[in-house]
Amino acid sequence: MYRKDTGRGQGFAARGVRAGAALAGAALLLAGCSSGDGDDGASSPPVKQQPKDKDPFWVNPDGKAAKQAASYAEDGKKDEAGQVRKIAEQPVAEWLLPENAEDQARGFTEAAEQADRDALLVLYNIPHRDCGQYSGGGAADGNAYRAFVDQVAKGIGDRHATVILEPDAVLHMVDNCTPEQFHEERYDLLNGAIGKLKSLKNTKVYLDAGNAGWKNPDSLWEPLKRSGVEQADGFSVNVSNFQTTEASTEFGRKLSAKIGDKPFVIDTGRNGAGPYDKGKDPWCNPPGRALGKTPTTKTSDPLVDAYLWVKRPGESDGTCRGGPKAGEWWPEYALGLAKASG
Repeated sequence: MYRKDTGRGQGFAARGVRAGAALAGAALLLAGCSSGDGDDGASSPPVKQQPKDKDPFWVNPDGKAAKQAASYAEDGKKDEAGQVRKIAEQPVAEWLLPENAEDQARGFTEAAEQADRDALLVLYNIPHRDCGQYSGGGAADGNAYRAFVDQVAKGIGDRHATVILEPDAVLHMVDNCTPEQFHEERYDLLNGAIGKLKSLKNTKVYLDAGNAGWKNPDSLWEPLKRSGVEQADGFSVNVSNFQTTEASTEFGRKLSAKIGDKPFVIDTGRNGAGPYDKGKDPWCNPPGRALGKTPTTKTSDPLVDAYLWVKRPGESDGTCRGGPKAGEWWPEYALGLAKASG
């Protein structure tokens, strides 16, 4: 995160995850493997899908939380295993790595299709990403980014997917965190990505629009339009952030009114206790936070298409407050989120 309420903590390089590992995981999923299978009575029960009528998104049965729950169970830590299963049993987004993006997109969407669910994916590879902060990086240039999007689209094909497009990419132009000389290219890249993904038969696209910590939503609607939001299915708010669902809904409704009443989705994964307002970088691994509303398409507002867990609860925001690098799994923080959610 670059400023108080705009950060990510989901960097690819910092995550320490290689594309090969992701592809191997997808292959295991397609083979029917899931954490907790086996005859050991102390093992964690297999993670199952949520009811499709209220939550159509795919639960990764071999996700980090599922593996952690299984590990706790094997160590006889029943209470800890039960807490972490609160995360493991919910669908969370898969953040596609730039390496072998086509194979990753294909693997995740095929696994979701096999379970009769929709894949939830995040594209986070825009050039000059995150202003060089915890999650800095991104594609080397515009052509590399276009190739990345093409690979993702080819991997998805006709399978059902929902894509969260480039968290903070628009907001970082508005606050000039991204230097102005890169703005026109970014607008073009976002428009192109939306067009490419929307050309697919069963793919929904939500362009990221920041979070309710940004006090002036009126400064966002025009850049969102220039980025192509009117061609998307809607926009996303609160990705990787902690703003409450109520504040996020109000923020989203204000934006929606300016862009043709477009619907939106809210990342509720870690907003159960709201934002932290003490100390430096309150967005980065704040203590005392809690899991928020579980993912569902049954929301309390007709403009809100879904509550989603986009940022994986339990992954670090960065090397702050004792956390590991951005995107790395942090068992203690995952436990804290789960326990605080009741």
